[in-house]
Amino acid sequence: MHALSIPTWIIHISSVLEWMAAIWLIWTYAEVSQNRAWRSLSLGMLPALVSAMCACTWHFFDNVAALEWLVTLQAAMTVVGNFTLCLAGWWIWRASRKGDVVTPLDSE
Repeated sequence: MHALSIPTWIIHISSVLEWMAAIWLIWTYAEVSQNRAWRSLSLGMLPALVSAMCACTWHFFDNVAALEWLVTLQAAMTVVGNFTLCLAGWWIWRASRKGDVVTPLDSE
């Protein structure tokens, strides 16, 4: 665990926790708003979360060469995550254009 300083560890861990909270909050918003398209954003965020966890794991074990495959997995998950987030954004946009979006104001 000597690869990173304590402040850097705090940033890494808090970023992962914030990302997890964001996934949960977006999923909750999808349920409350009854707009399933927002679930795609939550699911699209998962590869980026895996990427962050790969980085934290590799650093936790002092960047040992035996775990260098985590760097490759992190890079791959970043690319996949960028694609899934883009796709989720498109999905939400498409749903809003079709009128599939039910907002809390519509129910009043």
